[in-house]
Amino acid sequence: MSYSRYLTHLIRRPIPKPSIPSNTLINQVDDQTDLSKQLNVSSSSEEVHRTEMESDSTIEDVSSAYSPSELTILEEEKEFIDPLPDFLWMTTEEPHRSRRMAILKVHPEIRKLMGPTSLTFPLVILVLISQITLSVILRNSHPFSSKFILTAYILGGTFNQNTFLAIHEITHNLAFRSLRANKILAIIANFAIGVPYAMAFKGYHIEHHKFLGEDGIDTDLPSRLEAVLLNNVAGKTFFATFQLLFYALRPGFIRSQTFTRWHLLNLISVLTFDILLVSVAGWNSLIYLIMSSFFAGSLHPCAAHFIAEHYLMQPAPEVGSVQDLAQETTSYYGWLNVLCYNVGYHNEHHDFPSVPWTRLPKLREIAHEFYDPLPSHSSWPYVTWKFITDSNVGMWSRAKRTGRGERISEHVWTPKDASNLDRMGGSEYVHIQGRGDEMEVKGNGGVEVRMEVELCEEIKKGMKEATERGYGSDPEECDE
Repeated sequence: MSYSRYLTHLIRRPIPKPSIPSNTLINQVDDQTDLSKQLNVSSSSEEVHRTEMESDSTIEDVSSAYSPSELTILEEEKEFIDPLPDFLWMTTEEPHRSRRMAILKVHPEIRKLMGPTSLTFPLVILVLISQITLSVILRNSHPFSSKFILTAYILGGTFNQNTFLAIHEITHNLAFRSLRANKILAIIANFAIGVPYAMAFKGYHIEHHKFLGEDGIDTDLPSRLEAVLLNNVAGKTFFATFQLLFYALRPGFIRSQTFTRWHLLNLISVLTFDILLVSVAGWNSLIYLIMSSFFAGSLHPCAAHFIAEHYLMQPAPEVGSVQDLAQETTSYYGWLNVLCYNVGYHNEHHDFPSVPWTRLPKLREIAHEFYDPLPSHSSWPYVTWKFITDSNVGMWSRAKRTGRGERISEHVWTPKDASNLDRMGGSEYVHIQGRGDEMEVKGNGGVEVRMEVELCEEIKKGMKEATERGYGSDPEECDE
């Protein structure tokens, strides 16, 4: 079963099957045009409950009581009153907090992976210089020439997608320890894009992590209007082609930001750079940067991560497995990660947003027993193709929630054969009474250790050293 049909199965209330007991609910008629007028199905909640619980034998009685033509009309009536598709509405919290706590209890050494990496800064500067150089080289080429377009698509699109994801890394304060230095570098990286956005992105992206899937807050989610208008091949092609347009305009309709001095500095800095570039190299240079940004968020192999990360494309989970929860985030471990700051490690990133891109593979290696069972994408370009062409996947294929949701116990994620239990003295994790966030560990000596408070204190200490006040960080989760 496709995930689109799976989510529809979860949100729809089954239409009651007509039954024919002694007090007949549906009268047989000869005239097909009058059939719908004589449907006299009770709408009371008691009758709905009763009809939903009818046995298979009753359904067989219905089949035998109608001619094939009459059954066809009943099916048409059923389809006519079928509700529109909808998003998958979750009653639980986002899954990453609970899995993060579960992983840290088994692998506390992961906190050592948190903090900035020194590789981000030189890469940002290298890509920026490359884009400026290409824009100057193409200053005398016509913007609609094959040379200009192919360069903007192949090189420029790749470079600017890399820049998008560099700004994403910097947003999590993973280039420097200083919050101010990270913001300044994000603005400098923004020069390659041609349009100021880095400071606005920071606010929206932090909310995307902290309020994943929350309707009205997470602006990564398509609106109902988008889903209604674009849930077909042509509409999905348009969406995939102009994704940046949706990401730029959607927040203004859903959740506006307070304009700060950092937003102003971002605006002035990028516009000043644009003016200088045009004055030195001409308009074609700026057109090259903007065209590169368009391709970077369009039908480009690297741009597929926008869809691959959170659209529901996996088969329905098996009942009874640790993946009973909807697969709201899906990772990709292919070679395109080399060009994209390992953003394909997206489950890992949402579980630990303070682990930089250079250490995400190590994170997965350490906690492999948690990540190996999760479905993952094998190809980003195929994700785009499937999204556009598969009628069971589309704009509705997103998980939403109206609030924070019910807490998920980390026990849902903890494997029974967690790799480091032996080093804790042959200990076992067992449930204790409470909200589901606490565990006690019983070692061979019978000593009980309460881990929750100590673990949160260690996380807070490590995060304070690593990212100052990093949003979506583990300390905030511990405080809740």
